[in-house]
Formats: sequence, C-alpha cells, structure tokens
Amino acid sequence: MSIEPVDIDSITNAALSAISAASSLDELKEVRIAHVGDRSAIARANQALGQIPIEERAARGKLIGSARANINQAFDDREKVLTKERDTKALTEERVDVTLPTNRKRRGALHPLTILSNEIADLFIGIGYTVQEGPELESSWLNFDALNIPADHPARTMQDTFFINPPDSGLVLRTHTSPVQIRTMLEHEPPIYVICPGRTYRADELDATHTPVFNQVEGLVIDKGITMAHLKGTLDFFASKIFGADVTTRIRPSYFPFTEPSAEVDFFYNGRWIEWGGCGMVNPRVLQACGIDTKTYSGFAFGMGLERTLMVRHGITDMHDIVEGDIRFSQQFGVGLR
Repeated sequence: MSIEPVDIDSITNAALSAISAASSLDELKEVRIAHVGDRSAIARANQALGQIPIEERAARGKLIGSARANINQAFDDREKVLTKERDTKALTEERVDVTLPTNRKRRGALHPLTILSNEIADLFIGIGYTVQEGPELESSWLNFDALNIPADHPARTMQDTFFINPPDSGLVLRTHTSPVQIRTMLEHEPPIYVICPGRTYRADELDATHTPVFNQVEGLVIDKGITMAHLKGTLDFFASKIFGADVTTRIRPSYFPFTEPSAEVDFFYNGRWIEWGGCGMVNPRVLQACGIDTKTYSGFAFGMGLERTLMVRHGITDMHDIVEGDIRFSQQFGVGLR
C-alpha cells in the first residue's frame, strides 16, 4: 500500500486543526494521543514507508518528517499558550485576600509526657536498644506469674489491680510494663536490649502525687556476663541525659519478686536525694519461666514513672496538672494548642 502526498497534507491539516481547537491542557493531551502518538495517522504513514518502492522512500520520508516536525511544533506552541492561560487564571481566581478575618482552627501538639517518652526512647535507641510495646489489657500470667509474683502476693489484691470481669477471665489492666519484658524474652533469643514505655493502671486515688493511670518506662538487658556494674552504669547514663551531667545516682537494697538482688535507685538533684524507681538483676526464676538458660545468661531490669520524672525535671508539684488536660499546662512547654 502506498500513501499519496495529499494524504500527508490531510493528516497534517487535521492534526493542526485539532491542536488549534484544544481549549485546555486536558484536551490537548487527548489531541497528542490521537495525532502525535504511536498510533496516530502520521505514525502509521511513517510505518508504511517500507511498503513503497526504494527510489521513492527518501522523498516520502522527508515529506513525512517535515509534517511530523510541523505537528510537534504546533503542539509545543499550543501547550505553552494553554499553560500560561491556566497559570494566569489560577493567579486571578485563587489568590488569597489576607485582609479577611481568619477562622483557623488551633492545631494540637504532643503532650509533655509523650515528648519525654520519645526522648527516652531515642536516647536508648542511640546506644543499641530497641523499643518494645505490648497490650494494656494483659493476662494475669504475664502480669504476675511469669514475674515470680505468686497468687497470694499483695500486688494481686483488688486494692492494687484492676481485674476484668468475669473473675475467671484471667485478664487485668497491666500494673506495670514488665509483661512486655516477658513477651520479649519469650519471642526473642538473647542477647536482648530493650526499652518498654507505656501506660499502666493501679487502683490508686488521684491526688497530688498519685494517679490510677500512669506511664512507665522499663529497661531490660539479657546477655552473657551481665552484672550489677552494668546496671549502675546504665542508670548513671540515663540520669545524666535526663537531669544533667552533674547528677549522681545511688542504689539502695530493696525487694521485688522479679529481681534478685533488688534495689531502689535515687538521684541527687537540686540539693536533695530523690527516689526514681526500682531495679535489679533479673530473678533466675523469671528467666527460667521464659526458657532462658540461667547458666549462660544473666540480666538486669529497671523501671521509672514518667510522671515523676517529668515532675522532678520541671518542678511540677501537682499530678492533676499533668493528667487533667488543661492546655495552659502544656503551653508552658511550648507544645500546647496553637
């Protein structure tokens, strides 16, 4: 099949007319597909060159090339015109009258407790720990039994723990984030270096220094050769980053079912010793409950309340200010509603 020169002229004229008639960039896009694309008439004419005598191909190819160049040039010119029209229209119709009154809604921000929790997480991630989280509705076995807290332990009475009905459900609102440590030891092989932040619940009255819903951050390390010296060094590092480089820590003998030996950790801040949290070497019974070989591995754990940490660091004297949601409290930290 051969294509006469008049056909090329018709193809060119049809393309130029369609390009000229396009009134928007979207219409021009459709024109490009129909008259410039791989399936357009000019493209098919080019493909048909192989079907004409060799002595006619050069002239016909030159004619087709010239037609394609004219079509492409027309398309580019029309695209520039339509783009300028679109931009001019946008500048005219979409301009903002800055003199109009605003009804901008105030934006929220992170609560100071959340910021502190993120700060601590970033601190420990920087030294190789990972962050682990778990459910707030927890099984009694993970919250108590696996942590060497027997059924007759005072912490399991109704005075301290929120139990979930029915009584035999075996569920509680977790009283600490230690169940996350148990879950981690059950799911991962040592070495383990984790930090566990989260919300916890205890049946306390809300007053200046207590709240029934509070936040903790706990740390757990399980590895070969771990000692109390590693624990003390970690606590020193933690306290210095949160309260300042000149802060001193001390540990005092104490008792927790899940650590042995156990200790309370204090720090010296603004001229006085302040109790911060509990710590100790992970009790071998806890390691055994999680299937960890106590002849090979040892570990330490620590836990602090975030509310207490925030109160001490910023001189807050009443727990109500932290938990009652008054934005004036958050605004003091520059993170309130804006």
